[in-house]
Amino acid sequence: MSERQASASMTGNSKPSAGQDEKTKNNLPQDFDIDMDNPETEKAAVAIQSQFRRFQKKKQDVKS
Repeated sequence: MSERQASASMTGNSKPSAGQDEKTKNNLPQDFDIDMDNPETEKAAVAIQSQFRRFQKKKQDVKS
């Protein structure tokens, strides 16, 4: 995945249409493995968690 695609998916700007979503679900392999020892995996996890925390904080601020 390129940096451009990664940043778009992290910010939520890339939304597939309903037809594409159904197709991609069927194309996924039944069993896939994520290398948890890969440093890139750790960086991605930290980035995802950071974005999620910001989202949760923003959601709380809107309710208040």
